[in-house]
Amino acid sequence: MWNFASSMKFDNADSCVTAIVSPLKTFQTMTTINSLFDFATSVLLNLERQLFNYMRIAIFIVMAWIGGLKVCQYEADGIVHFVANSPVMSFMMKNADNIVEHPKTGKMVKEYTLYKNKEGEMVQKNIAWHEANGTYVFAYGLGAAICAIGLLTLLGIWSPRLGMIGGLLTFGMSLVTLSFLITTPETWVPNLGGDLPTPHHGFPYLSAAGRLVIKDIIMSAGGLLVAMEAARRWRNRKA
Repeated sequence: MWNFASSMKFDNADSCVTAIVSPLKTFQTMTTINSLFDFATSVLLNLERQLFNYMRIAIFIVMAWIGGLKVCQYEADGIVHFVANSPVMSFMMKNADNIVEHPKTGKMVKEYTLYKNKEGEMVQKNIAWHEANGTYVFAYGLGAAICAIGLLTLLGIWSPRLGMIGGLLTFGMSLVTLSFLITTPETWVPNLGGDLPTPHHGFPYLSAAGRLVIKDIIMSAGGLLVAMEAARRWRNRKA
């Protein structure tokens, strides 16, 4: 026959066991998590030098690849809107400041907008304009400079002085690139209209060009970090 009093005793006993076991399980779980964090901390700190070198290699790969592509027509054409609108770089191109009337809209626009080649597109009159503008000569020089900065950063693996120079130049180059968000209209989604109003245009809606530029925030941080690590090695070497 069911005994209510006995049942209450069993329930109380179960509650007591649960009250003891539950905190123990929680403690064991936290101990395991803390052990994993301790292990990860030990590994990361022991690999500090190697991780900084990995960052240098990553910066070099990006710089060498992007810089090397500047010899290609499509890549050279693709930097004109950045350079033409930059107050510190536009003087390097002959026609960067030219304002002309758009043949279709009648609006006054910068001349380069009439001679854009899409990636993979080869239009002779556009290429001829870029040749006269000095686009390709500028791109070759810029590509060489980018590759040189990447190489200096990579050499920081062995030379702290060169590493400091490369890291700081990486940071400086990134600041120039980020300034395009302010000076280049093409970094923001335009209001082109259509059958419906354009709800997303202008700030903060980054275009493809803007999304490319904003990533240089990461490059700027990486440049400062590898420069800092190289500076620390240089100071320790002199001590």
